[in-house]
Amino acid sequence: MITGSIDGEIMVRRCLVTFKPFRIFVVGVGFFSLCFLMTSLGGQFSAKRLGDSPFTIRTEVLGGVESRGVLRKISDMLEVILKRMDSLSKLDNSSSSTDARRLDELSSAISRFQPAGLVERIQAIAQNVSNMAVRVEQILQNSMVQTRVVRDGTSSQCEIPRDNRFPECPGKVDWMRARWTSDPCYAFYGVDGSDCSFLIYLSEVEWFCPPLPWRNHSGPPTQHAQQTKSPRRQAAFRTDLSMLLDQIGGGKESLSFMKRRIRRLTQQWATAAGRLEAKLQQRWRDQKKILIHVGFLTEESGDVFSPKVLKGGPLGEMVQWADILTALHVLGHNLKISMSVKDLQGFLGVPPGRGSCPLTGPLPFDLIYTDYHGLQQMKQHMGLSLKKHKCHIRVIDTFGTEPAYNHEEYATLHGYRTNWGYWNLNSRQYMTMFPHTPDNSFMGFVSEELNDTEKRSIQENKVNNMAVVYGKEASMWKQGKESFLEILHRYMEVHGTVYYETQRPPEVPAYVKNHGLLPQHELQQLLRKAKLFIGFGFPYEGPAPLEAVANGCIFLQPKFRPPHSSLNHEFFRGKPTSREVFSQHPYAEQYIGRPHVMTVDFNNSLEFESAIKEIMRIKVQPHLPYEYTCEGMLERVHAYVQNQDFCAPDPPFIPANFSRTGPGRGSRSVGPLFTPLQNASALVWASSVRAPAAWPPLSSLRLLVSQEGQSCVDACRSTGFICEPAHFRFINNKEALHGLEVQCEVVDSEINHILPAFSVMRRECGLQREPLLFSCAGHSPKYRRLCPCRDFRRGQVALCRDCL
Repeated sequence: MITGSIDGEIMVRRCLVTFKPFRIFVVGVGFFSLCFLMTSLGGQFSAKRLGDSPFTIRTEVLGGVESRGVLRKISDMLEVILKRMDSLSKLDNSSSSTDARRLDELSSAISRFQPAGLVERIQAIAQNVSNMAVRVEQILQNSMVQTRVVRDGTSSQCEIPRDNRFPECPGKVDWMRARWTSDPCYAFYGVDGSDCSFLIYLSEVEWFCPPLPWRNHSGPPTQHAQQTKSPRRQAAFRTDLSMLLDQIGGGKESLSFMKRRIRRLTQQWATAAGRLEAKLQQRWRDQKKILIHVGFLTEESGDVFSPKVLKGGPLGEMVQWADILTALHVLGHNLKISMSVKDLQGFLGVPPGRGSCPLTGPLPFDLIYTDYHGLQQMKQHMGLSLKKHKCHIRVIDTFGTEPAYNHEEYATLHGYRTNWGYWNLNSRQYMTMFPHTPDNSFMGFVSEELNDTEKRSIQENKVNNMAVVYGKEASMWKQGKESFLEILHRYMEVHGTVYYETQRPPEVPAYVKNHGLLPQHELQQLLRKAKLFIGFGFPYEGPAPLEAVANGCIFLQPKFRPPHSSLNHEFFRGKPTSREVFSQHPYAEQYIGRPHVMTVDFNNSLEFESAIKEIMRIKVQPHLPYEYTCEGMLERVHAYVQNQDFCAPDPPFIPANFSRTGPGRGSRSVGPLFTPLQNASALVWASSVRAPAAWPPLSSLRLLVSQEGQSCVDACRSTGFICEPAHFRFINNKEALHGLEVQCEVVDSEINHILPAFSVMRRECGLQREPLLFSCAGHSPKYRRLCPCRDFRRGQVALCRDCL
């Protein structure tokens, strides 16, 4: 007998003692081979996946300290099995014949095992030991529950209640009878296959059955437990980013890229924090507990981005996530950062298993920032808890999600269902890279801000005939670019930053000076020399054009005729938006514009050539919109964190419930809710009416009517305002229709994403019945819409003038 270690001897002794009371014997040398090899080789046995055959288990032979660690783990496992079997052996001889039969089946199954080589025997027996532990645990729990029920003076058989308050209970019990072994989390909560255990679980962990009268009900069911209110703590601005960098970790090029970006902008974040702190004048800010789960970088989602960081792949999402992490850290919040499903489970307190069971206890976070990949992972691992806690979630969504795609039932019935969307969130919980539609919250990112010295240096060193092409991948240079590139080449020296490994990509013309993929600081230096940054039409809405304009370039981009959308362009197909894109970078076109951004028809050679001549002739200063500076992003994120609350449902707004100031004390006037805005066609909230609490405040409201076929996004923009979805509930009433002098013969309440609206021809008016479908983006050629617009801060479209 091999006696190489004390741990090994103890383990063999445990192997022998464990099975003795149960008369379980193993034919041949298989069992002793397992014990011997555990002592001498320290084999580590790990199943590949649930459901694998016992003969597909991977065996890894370790040595030294690792081997002893593995031995201890296996020893501890056998110790647990021993204790469970000891407990089972002490039960009454009244154990059911079923239990005895199960043990006999286990014994028989092991006895029938035929050795097929030493490694195979070890693999199979290791699996059998694991399976046997689970079966014994189930038998033990079943027997103990039955014993406890009898001891409590109740029947060993629980009747399924028929209670009108819990109509789903019988069906849920039937489901548990058939599927309770589908997820180990049910056994974790004490389910053992008996109806009693089903009812205990369905009444105390979930909420589908009534509480059992013979149970101790000192606490409410898990799903009805109130969120524990922790003491309020004040957030303090931070300028040291070292703790954040440590939390992000490493091991992936994507994380290294994000950390390099954070380090490079450290001083700008510190300066911005000081400015915002002065602006807020020591105002109290709640410190929030925030979980940040970057789903698209997890191995479980495939993490297709990390391998492409050094090969010209898209970096926009990583730029945005790096800036979100930094902004929340600088604002002083308590962050937990997850880049794997395992970390997500640990932070949330997910019960062991496959995610079918809800969380127990309150959610340990005030806010959760994630993306669509992370949202899907949370659904898989939070079970029914996701529905309860989803009001805390903020989804970082590059291109936006419109309400018609977000409402699951409506999207399914009306052809808006896609692979994304359909989560039934408040549309403002989706946070975008650019202000595509006000239905979502504009999160954004930052670009580097130049000081006066850097701006003067750029002006002095600009090369008037130097152009840089926006296109890091060779595929972006393929057919259709030759004609306008030839025109550009006649006037300017053309530079590229196209990735290649060994040889120059053949798609890039010979006259182009290709620098290869450049690190960020080298790209900045190139942009500071160039006069022109030219786009090919793809990628859409990335950070690079803003960085180019901030470094004194003019951005030239193609105009799309017809506009690109999910109806005619593969890239947008399946995305949860009907938005039409009229150029490569709509934000640059609409919010920056000439002279920094020019949008022309690249298929019109005369128009294109004229634009090149104009670019060479004019001079521009470096320009960066305030909302894309560090201070602008801090201001915006601060306002969202402190003011957006989607967990407290909006009370129904009934205009008659709001008092109006009358001529006498306690009297009520009959004045309107809305009054005309001076020198404008819009209405504002009447000063004589007490405004209900809201964010944005109702002082920002501007009520107007769209044209037929026009969305509220366009209607508000055409008058210098922004559509505000939070204000829809205050204008979704007859008083708004009366204030706008709309003639209605019929006023209906319906579920439709273009409501509230009216038809002039038919004199039909419709109010919205489903708040999740309030939509700035919706439009119909048959209707004019009631639009809740608002004012906005200069350079900060996400916030109204009184929103900070």
